Amino acid sequence: MLEPAYQADVVVVGAGVAGLSAAHRLTSAGVTTAVLEAAPCVGGRMATEKVDGFRLDRVGRLLTTACPDLRLSPGLDGLVLRPFAPGVLLHSDGRHHSAGASAAGGGARSTGGARGALHVVRALASAPRTASAPRASAPLGTPVDQARLNQSLTRLAHLPLERVLARPESATAQSLAGRGLPARTVDGFLRPLLAALLCDPELTTSSRCADLALRAFAAGRLCLPEGGADVLPELLARALPPGTVHTGVRVTSVSTTSVTTAEHGVFRCRAVLVATDARGAAELLPGLRVPDFHPVTVVHHTTDAPPQTGAALLLDADRGGPVAHTAVVSRVDPTRAPAGRALISSTVLGTPPPDVDTAVRLHLARLYGTSTARWETLAVHHTPDAVPAMRPPYDLRKPVRILAGLYVCGDHRDTSTVQGALDSAERAATAILTDLGVAGSMHHSDPVATLPTAA
Repeated sequence: MLEPAYQADVVVVGAGVAGLSAAHRLTSAGVTTAVLEAAPCVGGRMATEKVDGFRLDRVGRLLTTACPDLRLSPGLDGLVLRPFAPGVLLHSDGRHHSAGASAAGGGARSTGGARGALHVVRALASAPRTASAPRASAPLGTPVDQARLNQSLTRLAHLPLERVLARPESATAQSLAGRGLPARTVDGFLRPLLAALLCDPELTTSSRCADLALRAFAAGRLCLPEGGADVLPELLARALPPGTVHTGVRVTSVSTTSVTTAEHGVFRCRAVLVATDARGAAELLPGLRVPDFHPVTVVHHTTDAPPQTGAALLLDADRGGPVAHTAVVSRVDPTRAPAGRALISSTVLGTPPPDVDTAVRLHLARLYGTSTARWETLAVHHTPDAVPAMRPPYDLRKPVRILAGLYVCGDHRDTSTVQGALDSAERAATAILTDLGVAGSMHHSDPVATLPTAA
């Protein structure tokens, strides 16, 4: 179907997970596709820095085994998910409380969901308790409160998606008050958990998006990709036909039949898919609304004497410092640290304090109950535009067709998650194939596009 006047049927601008996933769908349908990326490597915000044998995620979004596209997307069949310990570990009143989940499976390659939600809370003393010291109460409240929470999350895990999306919508912080759960359960568990899942410390996110996040948490296991966040885009890129992805190519303008690049002049095509982040998309597509963003800062430390919290994700139920969540990541994924060293990765949401490393160290000392004075700081990664905000009223399915021949996808067109980026890519690719009149089962004999010579 490639005409002589075109150098590719479709040009995809941006080699993040959305653009690469859309390119898979297009090339599998026989559509010649070129992916142009301004950066020297693929991945966008899903980047991982390699330092002395450590693999340090720049944003470090939490994934869940309940995300279906991590299992079904072409090119991701080699993805290995490393699950955290079931549930989360809560720090409250100087003690750790394990909020365990009845997750099924959870092997190294597990992508299956659980069949239940929280079912047990037990206090794990982080320091000896004297006879006069009050007994620390679990952040989830009494056993009756815990049973109510368990019932609520289990019901949500099995609720059909369309019913979740039909629920009344408000800001998450407001909706939590109407769930029929006691304040201690909400403040000690749901607030810190949702802040971690949504990267939104003030919980201004749409309650429907929060319900989707809780639904995924209750139905699966929190996890990390083995080897770092950049493994996802790298797997997608490697599975594309050779010559499809071109890095170091900056696109300056787009139309329905061409893109103009700074390095290689004009690239002619039949359709253009803008798959950059929200700001980059708005620069190429004037009139596209730029959302607000939630900034994320990730601080990576190493030590040869890690705290004894296992592979748990640790949340601060008291919210007594800048760290929203932290983990000994090398216990979750041993490939992220060299032998004999531990990698502790901690996430700060919102605007970080001026001396973020010092503030994080002080907070981590309280959270883990151990001195952090001799921990080595490996990196501090601050990303101002890490996660597009999803404030109500929020459209979970923003249009991906600007007009025939011009399309857009990314997490800013869906939920602000990896799942949302993959979903928007699927919708955009479907729209392109429909407008080009291409059947999804077609295969092209030459799916590789070649860059024009420099102008």
